[in-house]
Amino acid sequence: MYKTIEQQVRANIAPPELRREFRQHDFESLHSFCLLIFCVSLGIWLLFDLIVGYLDVQAFTYRSMVFIAVMVILTIMLGFTRKATHFDVLNLVFVAVITLAMRLVIEGLPAELHTAWLVLGASSSLFSVSVLPVRRWSFFAAMLVIWFNLNPYREGLIHPLELRGGLVLCYALFLSGLITYTYLKLRSVKLYNFYMSKVLLEQAYVDALTEIPNRRSFMTKTQTRLEGEEPHRYLAMIDIDNFKKVNDQFGHDIGDVVLKRTAANIKATMNEFEYARLGGEEFAVYLWGLNQADTERRVEALCQRVRDDAAEYPVTISIGLTLVGRDDSLSNALIKADEALYLAKHEGKDRYVVWRKA
Repeated sequence: MYKTIEQQVRANIAPPELRREFRQHDFESLHSFCLLIFCVSLGIWLLFDLIVGYLDVQAFTYRSMVFIAVMVILTIMLGFTRKATHFDVLNLVFVAVITLAMRLVIEGLPAELHTAWLVLGASSSLFSVSVLPVRRWSFFAAMLVIWFNLNPYREGLIHPLELRGGLVLCYALFLSGLITYTYLKLRSVKLYNFYMSKVLLEQAYVDALTEIPNRRSFMTKTQTRLEGEEPHRYLAMIDIDNFKKVNDQFGHDIGDVVLKRTAANIKATMNEFEYARLGGEEFAVYLWGLNQADTERRVEALCQRVRDDAAEYPVTISIGLTLVGRDDSLSNALIKADEALYLAKHEGKDRYVVWRKA
């Protein structure tokens, strides 16, 4: 029974290196949103503080200026933050500062309003943290900081064993549980989708049989390199000699083994260059930075490696090699390399031939 891509993802979900890549990707994609949350949070608090001051409930003091300065500095720091691990700490500091600032303003309101406003501030802060790209430790640490700074029982106006205090406690527990579940579920879904997209991209650009890049990957990467200024560029077309006979005599399963073995030899010999399986028994390698003599030695070494591969079903390869000129397109280079490969086949196989203009 064949495994589906979804089963593969679920069976291998979130290795540590993938989690690190996901966290960084998530932070980069939501960086502007994080800035927006910081700015809106600062703006709402400042507006509320000004309203309270305007009503002569509590004057706009130097402490307000200190909190504003700290939050502005943290927001500016976020603008220059590029690593997700740094944002975890920065967000935690921002939460601590803004919840202290909230308590400062709420304490200026009439005592009978404190409980409602503290719970409202805590719920708003919890929800804001839950939608930000923070790690679990940072999220739970922020939750503790929020409830510590906005604890409605600290002033002694309500007691958890009384009816009103019990209702507030039940609401706080329900709210914390709901937001925690939402945060964990959202992170899980986002991680799953990220992993799925990685697998699908790999399926699109990696040959499933040989596990080396496929034609799509080779054409994309090589075209990008052709647009650069790399010196001494060469293109090699590779074909397995008498591969049809291998399939006819031993079967396609053995043919697959030969393909995988040949791909492994190409990867081992040409690992620093672009290489791929183009289709069937054809492979290609794009080389750069070598003069012609060194390039020919590398190609000859590949022929030798395949020839000397002590396997149950030995094969040889033929290679067509061409210099890629500044005015050559990738299609034109492939045509030249294919012409040279044709000559290598007809001159006896198990060799390479360099394309030369007729």
